[in-house]
Amino acid sequence: MLIINDLTLTLKGNGRKIVDGLSITLSRGDKIAVIGEEGDGKSTLMRHLYDGRLTADYITATGSVIMRGAVGYMPQFASETDGNTAVCDYIGNNVYDAIKYTDALALPAELLYSTRRLSELSGGERVKIRLFKLIADNPDVLLLDEPTNDLDANTLEALENFIIQTPKAVLFISHDATLLRRAARGIIHLEQVKRKTECRTTFAAVGYDEYIERRTAGIERQTRIAFKQREEFDAKMRRWQHIYDRVDHEQNTVSRQDPAGGRLLKKKMKSVLSQKRRFERERENLAEAPDSEEAIITRFPASAVLPTGKTVLDLDISDLFAGDKPLAKNVRLTVTGNTKLAIVGANGVGKSTLLKEIKRTLDGRNDLRVSYMPQDYSEVLRSGTPLDYLDTVKGVDLTYARQLLGNMRFTSAEMKCEISALSGGQQAKLIFLHAVLSNANVLLLDEPTRNFSPLSSPAVCDALKGFGGAIISVSHDRTYIDEVCDTVYELTENGLKLVRNDI
Repeated sequence: MLIINDLTLTLKGNGRKIVDGLSITLSRGDKIAVIGEEGDGKSTLMRHLYDGRLTADYITATGSVIMRGAVGYMPQFASETDGNTAVCDYIGNNVYDAIKYTDALALPAELLYSTRRLSELSGGERVKIRLFKLIADNPDVLLLDEPTNDLDANTLEALENFIIQTPKAVLFISHDATLLRRAARGIIHLEQVKRKTECRTTFAAVGYDEYIERRTAGIERQTRIAFKQREEFDAKMRRWQHIYDRVDHEQNTVSRQDPAGGRLLKKKMKSVLSQKRRFERERENLAEAPDSEEAIITRFPASAVLPTGKTVLDLDISDLFAGDKPLAKNVRLTVTGNTKLAIVGANGVGKSTLLKEIKRTLDGRNDLRVSYMPQDYSEVLRSGTPLDYLDTVKGVDLTYARQLLGNMRFTSAEMKCEISALSGGQQAKLIFLHAVLSNANVLLLDEPTRNFSPLSSPAVCDALKGFGGAIISVSHDRTYIDEVCDTVYELTENGLKLVRNDI
């Protein structure tokens, strides 16, 4: 059991609250999802719940967190030291008692005994191993930060079923709308409104779809009430202004030979001004139009376009390797014009390796402007600030870049902080913005929506749907594949197999 009582978390650096007065009890069998925009504190909340010492350097906390029973926590990113550990050593001695969980995670049992280092596994394989180790320790409460990242379709479904069916209490962060709809039975929503000057923390003991419907209906209802009250108040003020103008005119034209009339008009004016003060107090109590946090994603310029018949890629790889490990053979792929293509396949089959090969093939092309979003953002995001990173774009106007960052809800402090201090979603936004400013007409995207919140993902998909160039992507995101991609290939050990072609 996890008991959270009036928890408030405040950033020490700028005094900004990221959680305000959260109170919930997570009991056996409960499934609660934490949602919110990128950088709003979801991962910080999860770390603090697991162990307040992990956030003590940068968070001030009030309220209480009480744990009853063993707690297992899987952070969004594995530690660098774990990456050098062999899988068998990382798992430890619990493998025998927990072998039954391999089916629940679509995990090949032989991988548990492997001497390969974690860093040598695919992103999805690493997630499966980390989940297995966590579950094998048999905690009563599971805290999962983005557990669906990099998982293939079969494993996603297996994980959904595990979360739904396990008797353990589960608190999880996820960008996957399907998982949220299927598994969540309660929602914690963290919001930063009024340009990140005000924190709003909401808990609702309902499913994801019902919460979104209630939230939308509530915003619409409050907007109608505020508009109606404002309309009625404005009408009242217009009537008051008419009375004021009439009394003021009469005061200015009253004859000096009519002192009694002058005194009467002075009394009337005093009453009129007194009424105005009452109206001003009334104005303070009017219902406010709701300030809700909405996702804003900068769109690509109209000049980022390719002719329909232009050959973007003509790839022929007889054997695809990851180091010395053979992955696939006879990999052939041709991409033309503004095709939007997704490559799917099981974890470990070599999708990210193939995308890197495609990048190497296109790197020498002078007739294309290529932008690459890797699965590991550190491949393109070096040390420095967001503004430093955007300043690497040739000819960039930093004033304009700063404006676009602000539009994407970066504060001034976040624009100047170290990139490593940003959330995964904010780093994804930064890479996205770099592609926009570069006027890229070819996007190579490895799991492009993996770190965007379920509230941001629709805006990201809309921007990519409107992109006039070519997209070659690796993804397990069912919504992204259905809404953005017109061509889908499955990578197998025998090459690429066409799954869908809507062109």
